[in-house]
Amino acid sequence: MAEPPLQQQEYLDVLTKSGEKTGVSKPRGDVHRDGDYHRAVHVWIFAESTQELLLQKRAHCKDSWPGLWDISSAGHISAGDSSLITAQRELHEELGVVLPKDAFELIFIFLEECVINDGKFINNEYSDVYLVTTLDPIPLEAFTLQDTEVSEVKYLSYEEYRSRLAQEDAEYVPYDVNKQYGLLFDIIRRRYKENTEARSLALQKQLQRYASVSLTAELTGLTDADKEALVLLIKAAKIMDEIFYLQVWYSNPVLREWLKEHADVSQLDRLKWMYYLINKSPWSCLDENEAFLTTADSAIKLLPEATKPITGWKGLEYKAAFPMLKPPGANFYPPDMDKMEFKLWKGSLKADQQQDAISFFSVIKRHSQVNWDSCLYNNIFDGTNHSAGSSHDLYIIPYSQEYHSFLTRASELLHKAGDLVRSPSLKRLLHSKADAFLSNDYYDSDIAWMELDSELDVTIGPYETYEDALFGFKATFEAFIGVRDKKATAQLKLFGDNLQVLEQNLPMDDAYKSKDIIAAPIRVVQLIYNAGDVKGPQTIAFNLPNDERIVKDRGTAMVILKNVSEAKFEQILQPIADACITKEQHELVDFESFFTHTICHECCHGIGPHTIILPDGRKSTVRLELQDLHSALEEAKADIVGLWALKFLIKKHLLPNSLTKSMYVSFLAGCFRSVRFGLEEAHGKGQALQFNWLLEKEAFILHPDETFAVNFDKVEEAVESLSRTILTIQAKGDKEGASLLLEKYCTMTQPLKVALQKLECIQVPVDIAPTFPAAQMLLE
Repeated sequence: MAEPPLQQQEYLDVLTKSGEKTGVSKPRGDVHRDGDYHRAVHVWIFAESTQELLLQKRAHCKDSWPGLWDISSAGHISAGDSSLITAQRELHEELGVVLPKDAFELIFIFLEECVINDGKFINNEYSDVYLVTTLDPIPLEAFTLQDTEVSEVKYLSYEEYRSRLAQEDAEYVPYDVNKQYGLLFDIIRRRYKENTEARSLALQKQLQRYASVSLTAELTGLTDADKEALVLLIKAAKIMDEIFYLQVWYSNPVLREWLKEHADVSQLDRLKWMYYLINKSPWSCLDENEAFLTTADSAIKLLPEATKPITGWKGLEYKAAFPMLKPPGANFYPPDMDKMEFKLWKGSLKADQQQDAISFFSVIKRHSQVNWDSCLYNNIFDGTNHSAGSSHDLYIIPYSQEYHSFLTRASELLHKAGDLVRSPSLKRLLHSKADAFLSNDYYDSDIAWMELDSELDVTIGPYETYEDALFGFKATFEAFIGVRDKKATAQLKLFGDNLQVLEQNLPMDDAYKSKDIIAAPIRVVQLIYNAGDVKGPQTIAFNLPNDERIVKDRGTAMVILKNVSEAKFEQILQPIADACITKEQHELVDFESFFTHTICHECCHGIGPHTIILPDGRKSTVRLELQDLHSALEEAKADIVGLWALKFLIKKHLLPNSLTKSMYVSFLAGCFRSVRFGLEEAHGKGQALQFNWLLEKEAFILHPDETFAVNFDKVEEAVESLSRTILTIQAKGDKEGASLLLEKYCTMTQPLKVALQKLECIQVPVDIAPTFPAAQMLLE
């Protein structure tokens, strides 16, 4: 067979042995001749009703495994191509099946290293293995086979296929089912051999970790106009929910609707829906984001034109897929984009475009995916690369465009509410935020939020970046609506007034200290309603904005949710103290210390390094340098520096001396509360770091009766040493130092396990699941 002309040869990206791109690409034949590592996709079609996998027989002209039964569809990922588009294209080219991206579930990555054809074909291949779950088998006559690749197709039960492979049947391409490829069969078996009763009990146990709490707030101080505006604001907050579901994963909204629609079918379906509502995704926040649902639980979608039409067959029905492992990039980046691809693309952009790429308020997409989707809906598959004019596949879309329909509705509601309210500062906030939703420029609205002085307290928009576990760049939408607690707010002026003093006395080198810290306004609020990124464990307080430009120019402001704090203290911290704190120190755990440290934690987000000068003289930010490690380290900093700051203010006689012991013991009890959120979550990760450091320094003591105590002789020095370590890592933008610190101390050590097992036995709730009767009443 003659070698095709050079321009028609397929080029593959050459990888390192560990699977990273080298930046070199070579012709496919050379790659297999030289044994270069490269990438491919495997796509399995699985029929749920019959428990069968679709197999194809490889064409006899193939250069590897000719005439043998193999994967439903597979192919190399050509140089510069993406995994998901390749999977979609291979399925279309080989079998004539056209499916959207939400049909494909990435289940694992398979490394095959083998030599065949008398040593002439060396296959060192990383394959992304996708599962497409259809409701019923696709009729064989519905397939359009590519004769140069596929000679026939058949369905075979997955157990029978596994058996053929285990017996090394000569008619089948060999895969070792006792090694990694056995995952395919294990996943299917676990998914469909489940015990309904056992699964219901497991979900009940997961739900019991949340104490249902009804949060109320006094609305008598609001005028009728304010209450009318409040209804509009709650409706706008519900739109933040809609956006957040989409930000988590692209098939998440359809999963939500499906679970809601089927919640009354059975007890198990009800439990799925209840636990989904808490997590707002199929991944459990308190279980290191382990999936508690599978694609088998997901929505059924009908595609009448996915294959050629067959008389009497309504078309292909498939399950809207989601991966078992929570995607680190959520729905902010293409699911098959890695850090290296992003880095290479970003490096090719102009300076202003680079800023847009890492902006809080943009998503990254692929030209090729958009072009494929366009072809999909127009039924045009011409094989053309529609992004040929672009040297890179990635591009930027601002939130105002990506979520335009949602934000237009929310903007209208905020403008209407702004027209109704009496407070000038709230009026300014609502109108500026409504404008920001459509302009994508949040600077003025964030300043307006910081200057808010109103009975009605509103936080709405894109803020936190925890969901972006890839880089920590992208902000999720959220809303907190409450009424100001004037008395508690007035009592807290002390912290804002002393922010600069705290900055100047921070335990770090003076060269890193800022000379112009601005006092952070503190607002204590009784929460009426929240929405958006408020999944799993509920926040007690927040310190915003995260925009370093504003932090540098104006500082930050903070909101403390007092009724949430009270609920957590009563439902969780008090029982934890009863179980885990030694009898002699038990009485030192009190709400005042817990609440005061919460305030100080939020204040301390506003001090310490933010905008920094790197050793080579470049100006940068801590967030940019530490990337995915920033959130966990920043939470740990705010916590531990918060403890240091309380002690400093006590020494200055600005806080009562009675707090000295109680703040440390309340903090110790709080460690167990936060670590139960899981070590994948920023707060839990940060808390594990602090607990293990203080235990190592003997500031915390584990007694033989498995209770804990604070060593008051050593705790102050240990708090200061950890504060210094974290602040210095941040000031230097030292990502390696941050990684080493988290790697060493962010572990589930035996003392932590002792405490958590005890709390598990007595079933202390891990967090609260709030309901909002006042908001519900207003909407009715």
